[in-house]
Parts: sequence; structure tokens; C-alpha cells
Amino acid sequence: MAVTSASEVIPTGNAYDKYGTSNPIERRMMAGFFAAFDGFVATSNPSSVLEVGAGEGSIARRLLEQNADLGITILDLPDPELASNWEGLAVAKVQGSVEELPFPDCSMELVLAIEVLEHVVRPEVALAEIARVASTHVILSVPREPIWRIGNLARGRYFSDWGNTPGHIQHWSKHAFAALVDRHFEVLSVSAPLPWTMVHARRRES
Repeated sequence: MAVTSASEVIPTGNAYDKYGTSNPIERRMMAGFFAAFDGFVATSNPSSVLEVGAGEGSIARRLLEQNADLGITILDLPDPELASNWEGLAVAKVQGSVEELPFPDCSMELVLAIEVLEHVVRPEVALAEIARVASTHVILSVPREPIWRIGNLARGRYFSDWGNTPGHIQHWSKHAFAALVDRHFEVLSVSAPLPWTMVHARRRES
């Protein structure tokens, strides 16, 4: 857990390792997720990438497997245990908050926030910061509600919280999340690999 104020405790890392799951149904869902993600990255064709809320570094590792020369910066909240998962990753590693990114304006060609914004207290502030730092493209994904919670309940998880994954404090339908992103970017494409919403967007010309 990472504490950002006296009253605010935000979990870091994954409550459940969906990237490393051995469950065949979940592996099929992840295959759909990554098909959408890989397609959006290919369309973006970036030379520099910032991943905010990088967690254990699974996305960064995937990007490096596909392009070892890609310049990647990863950021997450200060957490020594979480950061220990970044050892050996050939990326720039930064600890900080998505609500106050320590990077210059328009400094990253592609910014990723993959399964992040549902954890953020002020998603509008986070999106404004991502829009400030991104020079061209963003790829953003969140759990698609209420499908996500229904799926958790169907698998027997988090009954006491009505299927809500620990740390998820924001909840969006596909339409609501696309509308949120549209307030900050030009939305290029919306994908819905079950049970997520993934948006590919670009910086609006000022």
C-alpha cells in the first residue's frame, strides 16, 4: 500500500495477477485484451513511451519483447516492494503520482495508463496531466462496469464488496469512459475486450 496523505491510502500493484494467470478462460480474455492493446500500440508507432501506474512492469516487459530499442519510462507510487519487480527492466524508472507527473509538457510520444484510472482519486486531474505530457497518443484502459464486478461475483470473488476489486474507487461503463477521455483528447478508437474498455486517443491541437 502507498500512502499519499494522512487520510488517503492507495494500493499499488495488482490485487490479482491477471497477466500471469493460468486459468484458461482468463487467459483467453487476456489474449483479447492484448490483441486490442498491441493493435493500438502498432498504430501509434511511438519512439518514446511513458507508462503511468506501471505496477509490476508487465506491460513494459511486453513492449520490450516486441521492440528492445523502444525508449520506455515507467512510473508508479513510491513502494519499495513494488519497485523491486522492476529490477532488470531496461527502462527509466520513476516514482511519483499520475496526478502530478514529473515530466515536461509534450515530452512523451505515447502515454499509457493501463488499469490505472479506476484507482485514482481525481481521474480528471490525472487525465489533464497525461494530456499535458503526451505529445501525440495515449492508450487508456479500465474495467468495464458493471461487467467487471459481475464477473468477479461469478468467480466467487469479493462477495462482501459486491464484486468490487480492492482499490477500485472509480467505475465506468464503456460509453461513460469514452466520454470522459473525450473531454481531454480526440478519441480515435474504442475497443471492448471483455471485460475492459480500452481507448486509443491523441492530443488535441491547441
